[in-house]
Amino acid sequence: MEVLNNLAFGFSHALTWQNLMFCAIGCTVGTLVGLLPGLGPLATISLLLPLTYSIPTTGALIMLAGIYYGAQYGDSVSAITMKIPHASSIVACIDGYAMTLKGQTGLALFTAGFSSFIGGTVAILVLSFFAPMLGEVAFLFGPADYVAMMLVGFVCVSFVTTGSLLNGLAMCMIGVLLGTIGTDVNSGMARFTLDMPFLTDGVGIVSIALGCFGIAEITKNLDSREERSPFNGKINLIPTWAEFKRIIPSALRGSVVGSLLGILPGGGPTIAQFAAYALDKKVSKYKHEIGSGCIEGVAGQAAADEAAARTSFIPLMSIGIPENAVMALMLAAFIIKGIQPGPNMIGAHPELFWGLVASMWIGNVFLLVLNVPLVRYWLSVFKIPYSVLFPSILFFCCIGTYSVNNNLEDVFITSAFGFMGYMFMRLELDAAPLMLGFILGPMLEENFRRAMLLSRGSFNTFVSRPISGTLLSMIGIFVVWQVVSFILQARRKGAIAPAPLALEPQE
Repeated sequence: MEVLNNLAFGFSHALTWQNLMFCAIGCTVGTLVGLLPGLGPLATISLLLPLTYSIPTTGALIMLAGIYYGAQYGDSVSAITMKIPHASSIVACIDGYAMTLKGQTGLALFTAGFSSFIGGTVAILVLSFFAPMLGEVAFLFGPADYVAMMLVGFVCVSFVTTGSLLNGLAMCMIGVLLGTIGTDVNSGMARFTLDMPFLTDGVGIVSIALGCFGIAEITKNLDSREERSPFNGKINLIPTWAEFKRIIPSALRGSVVGSLLGILPGGGPTIAQFAAYALDKKVSKYKHEIGSGCIEGVAGQAAADEAAARTSFIPLMSIGIPENAVMALMLAAFIIKGIQPGPNMIGAHPELFWGLVASMWIGNVFLLVLNVPLVRYWLSVFKIPYSVLFPSILFFCCIGTYSVNNNLEDVFITSAFGFMGYMFMRLELDAAPLMLGFILGPMLEENFRRAMLLSRGSFNTFVSRPISGTLLSMIGIFVVWQVVSFILQARRKGAIAPAPLALEPQE
């Protein structure tokens, strides 16, 4: 009852016309930000942060939060329709774009929007009931535990990749190597920069995502002689009841995964989408269809993406620790308004905390109403001749890449990764594991160094801690199971292989 009273108190603040206006502005801007290649919530909130000086405290934070979780809705559209993802919609390119090629773009976009609504709803429930308690969970994780969690992420490669496991691991290692480019955090020395100053800050994830997926896909379509016209004039927007029964379980699984990973620093939507996709490929009833244009491949990752975006506010507001760069900007917005997030925030500023939580409910409904009817307009992109469409896509890719750091060299890097991604496609190699390795590699290296420093060089810290020991045991069991399955499968194929024909001796 106390939580319900607190939510009612929060709605009394969130439902004022002023805060409703700021919520609508944030959700609309966030959706548009998600649609534009390269321009994510990080750059947008950075640009809008000075405006918070002239906006009331609650309204400013509601607007910035709406931009963040609204972008998670919009980023699926470009990934599904044109295979141009943001960092948090990389997995949507796999099954979402495959559904587009089948002429099921409307169904894929509706699935993404509806699943995001489910993920946001579940995450808000977690945020409302367990925020003070779950915020303390982050304190239980040390560097060794984060290393084990990152290794679990690498295990996801075997589920994310659409090719062979060996190819997936090789692509993942390429991503890890790309993540080492730049300045070493500990020593301050430049690594693998080839004496090029613009590489001292490393390679941006936007450049890799737009290059390996967006530009590579455009190049592949231009190289192909087949007519690219997945739009057939028919819009299958509302799923059948049988399709709804496939969407809801996958969305609920993704919501749980995203809600849990959103609490942990270093987690968030980017890793949550891979984990949810891996879980669906393991437990879904239609797991054999995932990877070739399956509803579950879109629903689970979309729900996890949105849920992680909401629950990432838990460590920020309950213990004052931002879990990613966007949350760091939100922390700056709190401080600008003279508010210090932490354990005392809920008691000292209840109207702000519960008003923000209530606004997420309102924003969730607003985004559903805003995005689902617009699916028909997103589909109109296929009516544009591709000779006109692909220069526009390239233009927005270049503008999005340039806008991150206002650096022309980033455009050249994106072009280089576009050529690399095209070669990967010609070699039938999946780029999604590369992105996973690039994201997790630097975090794995940083936490591994911290763990070794704290343990004075002893590897026992990874097995002596309960969390890391449990996770590493799970990885060991999984690896053994994979090896045994591979051996049994090889023997089964050998047993049913046809015997060579024996030549009869001639008389």
